[in-house]
Amino acid sequence: MLIAYSPRHPLIERNNREKDMSSADEHQFTEPMSIDEFDALYESIKTWDEWEDVDRGAWNRLTPAHTAAAAGTVKSGRVVSTTLPWPTEPAIDNPVPALHHMVDLQDREPPEPSTNKDFIGIAFHGKSTTHLDALSHIAYRGQLFGGRVGREVVGATGAHFGTVASLGAFVGRGVLVDMPTVMGASWLEPGRAVTEGDLLEAERTLGVQIGEADAVLLRTGHQRRRNELGAWDSSDLSAGLHPSAMRLLAERRISMLGSDGDSDVRPSPTPGIHSPVHILALTCLGIPLLDNLDLEDLSDAAAEEGRYEFLYSVQPLLIPAGTGSPVNPVAVF
Repeated sequence: MLIAYSPRHPLIERNNREKDMSSADEHQFTEPMSIDEFDALYESIKTWDEWEDVDRGAWNRLTPAHTAAAAGTVKSGRVVSTTLPWPTEPAIDNPVPALHHMVDLQDREPPEPSTNKDFIGIAFHGKSTTHLDALSHIAYRGQLFGGRVGREVVGATGAHFGTVASLGAFVGRGVLVDMPTVMGASWLEPGRAVTEGDLLEAERTLGVQIGEADAVLLRTGHQRRRNELGAWDSSDLSAGLHPSAMRLLAERRISMLGSDGDSDVRPSPTPGIHSPVHILALTCLGIPLLDNLDLEDLSDAAAEEGRYEFLYSVQPLLIPAGTGSPVNPVAVF
């Protein structure tokens, strides 16, 4: 039976009494993974020959039947945004702030109406903007997903393979893997690796199972920690998935992976590879990534609704040569 997380629920209160904040980093020491072990994992789960439409990768798994089934999970109609605000304020985790200024202000001149107009600009690949990574974003040993040579298909004018425009829209089942709720903590401390065992425990505790074509959203409590303690440079220190956990997600045949960080644990457990989960997701498995989600409202909503699955919609901008796009993904219960 699924018990919705609530600070006042007696079973959760008992769980929290049995755990203290140290439970959030009880596995603070991250099991190392050598380059040889990483490469062996990479080769064993690679899906380069699975689809004819290689540009879309794992989004090919999402069929109309999956979308219809996900729509069937909508009960209350509650809508929750999972995006961060447009990041115009500089911070240690936002060294290149987004731009927003006015290019026209209303002046009462004939004919009516008067108008106000905006300009926006952004370098969205970073730690402060909610965005989608397309398959052209990450190369490993010079190759993109499917074996394309990165320098041959991506240049100064953009990408000509694995673009965000080729992905289209995602409307399917979302699953929230709410690790702080599972562990009875406010957040996972930066550097805490989420393992395959943690994912399986989350399924049992939350009463939900990750399935084919799902969008899997990993909550570490990153935004709550930032709101309460302040920003830090998460490019070198963040909670996230241990690369070995990607084997389970490959077996479950998911279509998308997202997190309130960028899915990678840092420091990286693999020497010489800064973002192993990015490599395994994008380059090895063709799974687009959602980075820098705000999952705090979604966590509250899932607890109140009593379930951790929902209809999830991601609509990237149609950027023909883009390696990704800012997005405002929305969950519907």
